[in-house]
Order: sequence, then structure tokens, then C-alpha cells
Amino acid sequence: MKKLLIIFLGMALFACKTTPPVATPIAQPDTIEVAIAPTPIVPPPSIEYRPYRAARTMKHDLRHTKLEVKFDWEKQHVLGKATLVLQPHFYPQSQLILDAKGFEIHSLKLIAGSTTKDLIYENDGQHLHIELDRTYNQEERYFVQIDYTAKPNELEAGGSAAITSDKGLYFINPTGSEVNKPQQIWTQGETEASSCWFPTIDSPNQRTTQEIFITVQEHFKTLSNGDLIYARSNGNGTRTDYWKMEQPHAPYLFMMAVGEFAVVKEQWEGKDVAYYVEPEYEQYAEDIFGNTPEMIAYFSEILDYPYPWSKYAQVVVRDYVSGAMENTTASVFMEALQVDDRYLLDDDWDGIIAHELLHQWFGDLVTCESWSNLTLNEAFATYAEYLWAEHRFGKDEADYKGYEEQQSYLAEAKEKQVDLIRFYYDDKEDMFDSHSYAKGGRILHMLRKLVGDEAFFTSLSVYLKDNAYQSVEVHHLRLAFEKVTGQDLNWFFNQWFLNAGHPVLNVTKSYESDSLYITVSQDQDLNQAPLYQLPVPIEIWSNGKREEHTIKIDQQEQQFAFHAPSRPDFVVFDSESQLLGEITFERSKGELAQQFRHSTQAMVRINALESLLADSVADDELVKLLSESLNDKFWGIRQVGANVFEGYEGEFFEQVATDLQQMARNDTKSAVRADAITTLSSFENSNDYQDIYKEAMSAQSYSVAGAGLTAYLQTNALDKEKVLSQYENEENINLVLPLADYYALEKVLNKYDWFTNQLEAGQGELLYYLVNYFGQYLLNMDPDLQIKGAEYLQQVGINNPTYYVRFSAFQALSLLEEVPGIEEMRQRVKAEEKDPRLLEVYQQMP
Repeated sequence: MKKLLIIFLGMALFACKTTPPVATPIAQPDTIEVAIAPTPIVPPPSIEYRPYRAARTMKHDLRHTKLEVKFDWEKQHVLGKATLVLQPHFYPQSQLILDAKGFEIHSLKLIAGSTTKDLIYENDGQHLHIELDRTYNQEERYFVQIDYTAKPNELEAGGSAAITSDKGLYFINPTGSEVNKPQQIWTQGETEASSCWFPTIDSPNQRTTQEIFITVQEHFKTLSNGDLIYARSNGNGTRTDYWKMEQPHAPYLFMMAVGEFAVVKEQWEGKDVAYYVEPEYEQYAEDIFGNTPEMIAYFSEILDYPYPWSKYAQVVVRDYVSGAMENTTASVFMEALQVDDRYLLDDDWDGIIAHELLHQWFGDLVTCESWSNLTLNEAFATYAEYLWAEHRFGKDEADYKGYEEQQSYLAEAKEKQVDLIRFYYDDKEDMFDSHSYAKGGRILHMLRKLVGDEAFFTSLSVYLKDNAYQSVEVHHLRLAFEKVTGQDLNWFFNQWFLNAGHPVLNVTKSYESDSLYITVSQDQDLNQAPLYQLPVPIEIWSNGKREEHTIKIDQQEQQFAFHAPSRPDFVVFDSESQLLGEITFERSKGELAQQFRHSTQAMVRINALESLLADSVADDELVKLLSESLNDKFWGIRQVGANVFEGYEGEFFEQVATDLQQMARNDTKSAVRADAITTLSSFENSNDYQDIYKEAMSAQSYSVAGAGLTAYLQTNALDKEKVLSQYENEENINLVLPLADYYALEKVLNKYDWFTNQLEAGQGELLYYLVNYFGQYLLNMDPDLQIKGAEYLQQVGINNPTYYVRFSAFQALSLLEEVPGIEEMRQRVKAEEKDPRLLEVYQQMP
């Protein structure tokens, strides 16, 4: 599962075969270690008691699931028949409990050959408590058949920031009344929502093979797990598609998608690789997803485990409740992936595509036994984004991705620090956080650096082969690494997977008598986090030459001595940018400048820039060095340089402005071009660059064109109205929001219809911001238009399927406090809300 998190007002609402570059295993340092102080005795941490979240007890094994489904679009019901094959796991059983949320049961029978027998059951709305006809022993299989109606749309709303709803199955535009939206049905099973549309044992430690017969109108296409065995016309305008999954997988990975999709197919090693998109995007499907076969080849190669399933499909759906989901053989993606060739000049979706693809091994083939072990799914999928970036673009790009992941975790760590493997939590949805994803991914990277590439990927292969089609806990992973390396790795897994927090290091250095001394103290709260063992690579640079060492930090305070005939030019601590933690290391401006100019690694140079930027840009020496960043080989450094000069007026202005103009016109990275344009527009003489802005406005890149348009609208140009009219039919966020901002700020009349047309066509992040701009626009309109607009916002606040868009509408209504009836509208939006996250926020508002 790829999280989709949108933050508002403080509320957290991824073919050639390649061998990866080889990392050298960490060696013992050629240093003299001086222990400064013994580790003090620390009082035991306080314990907050929460219920222990055990893996579900396996009373029965679900062996096979056969589903026959059709749909009542008007009522948004699933009309289903489920035939389940089960047997006791070990102990004899006379009762079966199935998860079945909100079902109407028409019949429930035991099937024995050609005979059937009604079974006694109780339906409590969440489970079916079934009395079997007798006691069954471990080796005895039995068949239960259930005729039912599932009503997922009538279930009480739930969800999390990562998965915003838990209804399991969704009817999109069921009546066909929304003109800009296709009719679709799709499912989302994680965590335990498959039981909203079929009866099952909805637990990640179950494994079942699968058949599903989907009956739909002839014009729809369907997608499900496994292979399409046949598509049979029923002669009444409907068709039944039969999908079969012969390998066992967890019930939460079952999926269906129904819609008028265009299907584009490629192959990898004779297996279909298919992309399901809306027909409008068929011509772009290979541009969006086309690296998938190479990804499959790459992951199969490094894992020494060929892609384990019979096909791989990827489908884009409307109004999805997350970023993406790794259903076995068929991943589902949010509609944001439906983009055109202009968008792909700015960015791609390879990260999320790689994320869901690696889940086919880590999550689907080998699955966490309980949600407490979720990181065994999500850490690997997150690290897939790093691995693909490294394979495709090199180490600098991958390390930059790793840096972003680390910042994501550290931001969350300011609010909470919990164990990565978490047996105590309030709700299973709490597990979908930056600990399970970002922190987990960075821990895997540290493990890779610890044991070396060959051992790392060999261990992963052993882990997969030893545990294929099974559920696992974290110790299975540790044992695989110990089996390969011969090392006892309890210390690593204990401190990183089974403890909360991260190291907080204070590093100092001194030079005396031909020796360099590096002192490291661990300053994390030892009541909340462990005292870490940390192998850390360092570099000592003297006279333009680099020495590499590795130190092992395992005490609260330690000093390391290195022979150095002369005072080093600079020292790089954590030279591989691998350590997850907070590091304070004071260095002079001169040392940081040399680190920036001489290091060969992008993240080490970025670290130097960030440290230097703690000082004022008015420092001319700093400005001179920063101006060098505008021509750096790594785009991330050029981008930092472009942004830092916003509003600059100092001594080096002419050179900086010249470099920025060059970047704005010619940089190979569109994001850097866009930021250079934005910085030019911040200068006092911004009107002097109108030609650059107009040139950018005609760029194919949306981000460059949007930056140019935004900058041009801030100038004294006299043809703004003509320019604006040329962009009113655009739908990309980079081109829509500059118009919305201008119309609201300048109080431009007669743009009500433009706003509502854009709101009807918009989606996701664009819609969130656009709703707010619409509220600002209405502030300056006549009273009748304000009332009309407020009523429109009220409907968005009640009916939009996306919770953060509904909240944006509520906020926009709050801007219109003087409009008659506005308070009643706000209260109506609050009263109609069912999402627990918004209800919590609304309860804190008047």
C-alpha cells in the first residue's frame, strides 16, 4: 500500500537485467578508541498499558474461495454467492466464525457432494457465527456456501490518513449522473475490508486460492486476481468473466475492478503486463507504466527470485481511497497517475509503481502475519523506490530519495516515537505511518550497508524462498540474514525493529599532536530509546586526499583517535548518508565550503549547503559559494541554489541573475527551471524578465509554464487578460491555480462559472486548493452570488467523496461568515459528516 497523505492546517489528512552496484561490507576501523565514561544505569522506562495485538488465532485454514457476484448499481449492493473450503488448523472444531460486515444472508449451507444442509448461524452484523453439522478434525475439509447481499455503502465510515475509507467495495458514479466521471466498481481490502463484500476469515495470516465469476453489463471490462479463464455472454446484455487464482494469497489482497477501461498490454518473460486506464489516457499508458517490465526484470534479478505470479496488471480508478494497493497480480492506483506527455516532462510515477510491484514479493508472496508486523510489507516496498532510483539514475538520485524518506520519519518522530514492530496500538490503521514506511525503508538500507550488497540480496532471496506463500514475523527476516551471514544480528533487529526512537548524536572534533580526535555522544532519551550500536563510516580529507574509516559507536560517549600528520581540511561524519538519526556536528564555514567543493556525493554536499544556510545569505563568501551551486551537476543542489536566492540584492546580484536566467531557459530539469523563474520574479527588477516568463509560458512542461504564468501575472504587463483567456481551458494544477489566485486576488468579475467548471472537472490536490480559492473569490462578489456559491460549497462539503476536499469546502464556508445562512450551512456540513477524522476536528470547532 502506498500512502497518500495530504496535510492541511496541521491535520494529516514503481527489459534489461542488471546487477546492482556492490557495496563493501563494513570493516573494523583503523583507529584508537578512547572510552570517556561508562554507560550510566538508566531507570526503566514508564509503561503505557495498551492491549496486546496478537496475530489472529488460526482455528480454521481457509483453503479455497469461490465467489459469484453481480451488482445492483442503484442500491450499491453486491449480490453474491460464496463457496468456501475450510479445515481445522489443528484442534477439532464444531463452530466457524466468518467476517461478514453488514451482510444480508439469504441462505447458508453445508455442501457434501450433491447434497446440501442448512446450517444454524447468528449474524451480528460483523461476523457470522456458524454451528457446523458436527466436529471436524484437522485433516477434514468441508464446504460452506453462502448466498448474500453485501451493502458496503451502508456501513459506518472508518479509515485512516493512509487509507481514507474502509468500506471494501465502492460504486463510482453508480447512476451515471455525474457527467465528468465514469461508472466504476473497485475494491480495497487492506486492512480487513474484503469482508465488506464477501464472507471470509479476514486476516493476513490466512492463505486461500480463489475463483471469481463477475457478471456485468457487456460494455464493461473487469479485472481480478489471477488469469481470465473466459468471458461468456449471457444473451441478456450481460457477460460473466471467470477469473482464477491458483496460488494462495491473503484475503485482503482479493480485488475487483469494473469499468470502461482501455487495456494496453506488454509482456515480460511470456507473462502479460497490462495497464488499465480510461480511454482518454490510452495513448499515454505506456509512457506512464512502460518501465514496469524492466522493473520486474530488475527485481527478479537482484532477488534471485523470478516474479512469482502468472500476470501483472495495473489499473487506475476514480475516487480511490489511498495512493495505491498491491493486490496480488493486480495493483490499483489513484487517478492522479492518469497524466499526459506534458506532465511526464516534469515527473513520473515510477516510485509508486516500483513500490507496489515489489509488494508482489514482500507482502503478497510473503505476508506479515499480523498488522503489528506491517513494516515487513511496507519497509521493503518503500525501499523499492530507493532501489529503482539507484538502478535507473544512480546513487545520488537514490540517496536524495532516501533523504526525503528520513525527513518524513523525523517529522513524524516529533509527534510520536513508537516501536517499528508494534504489538501495542490503539487501532490497526495507526500502523500506516512514516515509521512503518519511511523508517522501515531506511533501516533496510542500514542493514544493507552493514552486511554488504551480496549478503543483503542473498539474504532477501533466502527469506523469500524459505517463506513463500506463508505469513511471517520479524524474526523470520532476522534468521534469514543470520543464515546467510553467519552473524548474530539480534542487536541490530532489537534496537531498530523492536525499539522506539532513533539516535541523537552530538559530534565534535579536535586536533592535537598529529592526531585527530572525534568525540561522539548519544543524547537520545534513554528512557524512550536504546543505547545504540552504530557502525558509522567517516571520511578525513587532507590536502585534497580522502581517507575512509569506520567507527563503531556503542557507548553513551566515546572518543576516536586518528593519526593525522597535519590538520585535516574537513571531516565527513556518516559519509554514506546512511544513518537514521539526528546528527549535530559543528564545523567552520571554511570546512563546510571545502566539503561542498570536494565531496563526490550529492547528499554530503547538500548537507554542507544546509549547514551553511544556517547563516545569512548576506555573507558574501557564502553567496559566492552558493552561486557555484547554480551550476552543480546534481539537479537537487541546483534547485537548492535557485531557491535560496529569492529576493537577493547583494554584491553578486548580476552574476546570480545571469546564472538564474540561464537556468530558467536551459536547465535540463524542469523543476529547476520553474524554481529559477520563481526566484527571478522575486527580484526588485522582476519586470525586466518578462521575455523569460513569456518564453516559459509556451513550454511543454507544465511546471515551467505554470511558473512563467505566475511570474507574468505579477508584472506590469498590459496584456494579462488576453494571456489569461488562453489558459482558461487548461486542467493541470500548475496552470489552473495561477488563474484562480489572480481572479481571487484581483476580484475579477464574471469568473464564477470558470470556478465551478474547474471544480466539476478537478480532482485530488487541485480540487482541495481550488475550493479554497473559490471561497476567497466569493468574498468580493455581490450578495446573491455569494449565497449561490455558498450553497455550492455546502454540497461539496457534504457530497464530495474525498474527505480533505470536504474539509476544504467547510473552511471556505467559514470565510463567508457574513453571508446570510452561512452558519446553518456549516452546521449542516458537520452534521452530515461520517468520517471520524473530520468529526474529531469538527468537534473542536464552534
